[in-house]
Amino acid sequence: MQPLVSPAKAAPGDRVAVLSPSFAAPGVAPEVHEQALKRLEEVTGLVPVEYPTTRRLGASARDRAADLNAAFADPGIRAVLATIGGEDQITVVPHLDGELVRADPKPFLGYSDNTNLLNWLWGHGVAGFHGGSTQVHLGPGPAVDEVHARSLRAALLTGERLEITEPGESEDFGRDWKDPAALTQHGDREPTEPWSWAGPERSVTGRTWGGCIEVVQWILTAGRFPSEPEVLQGGVLLLETSEDLIPASEFGWILRSLGERGLLTAVDAVLVARPPTSSSDARPSAGERAARRAEQRDLAIELVGRYNPEAVVVVGVPFGHTRPQWILPYGGAITVDGAAQRVWADYS
Repeated sequence: MQPLVSPAKAAPGDRVAVLSPSFAAPGVAPEVHEQALKRLEEVTGLVPVEYPTTRRLGASARDRAADLNAAFADPGIRAVLATIGGEDQITVVPHLDGELVRADPKPFLGYSDNTNLLNWLWGHGVAGFHGGSTQVHLGPGPAVDEVHARSLRAALLTGERLEITEPGESEDFGRDWKDPAALTQHGDREPTEPWSWAGPERSVTGRTWGGCIEVVQWILTAGRFPSEPEVLQGGVLLLETSEDLIPASEFGWILRSLGERGLLTAVDAVLVARPPTSSSDARPSAGERAARRAEQRDLAIELVGRYNPEAVVVVGVPFGHTRPQWILPYGGAITVDGAAQRVWADYS
């Protein structure tokens, strides 16, 4: 894979940008946002800095890009965090200045629609971190989940190597932000299933690429990925699905397209996140939710095995749209050990 710059870590007391490159969720639920900023400072010692569009609903793509460019250009800002995802960040990317991120690389944290920005940074030779949403993982609930806090500190401050473990519980969505309980209570959590492993019993280490699979499809359609799949040779593919709850069949169609593109053949490992299977509008029974997760799992294992039987596959890792969430390196190194059935992430 192409060499990527790993941005320098911040230090307690440094200023970090908190931006809304997609949806300005803080404009809808400012109380959750304010608690997120307070917890960010408590957990990391970093000082959050807002920009003009952080809370501005309906801000143009050009204005949101201007805030990103300003944050990347400011030598006093040592990291950039997204408040949440959305669905139109693909329109922001054309207004970004690649020279700024190459001149002063900084860690960027985001997931979901922020897959656009992570891929853009990756294309400019700068590694980032898939995960983190101040509005979802810092602001709501009684406290920041321990696995999220550990990986947040590793991504922003320490750069250590951590084993990615199963927290044992998961929620698909939290309390309604308009409900005061959102500030003190988790969403409905349930016990998790063990991760599912497939492929050879070998250990592989590679740089990561991927993200939210629906957004990956948009990126490929827009032609914002190198034409040669060999750029992923020996890498680790990260895949997760969004709160839109796409059917397993659609997940399979997109994954099959990645196989036809040659991306599955190029990588040495594939990590598939535990998918959300319910929302505030639709909550199937526990049995139906388990069946949906199993259907997506089986398709992932079958399709990766069809295109690359030598790839190590693990399904169910909590790094996507469920909570607790691990933040994972994007363009950094992950080790996937199919023999020991363990995963490590290097946050340097």
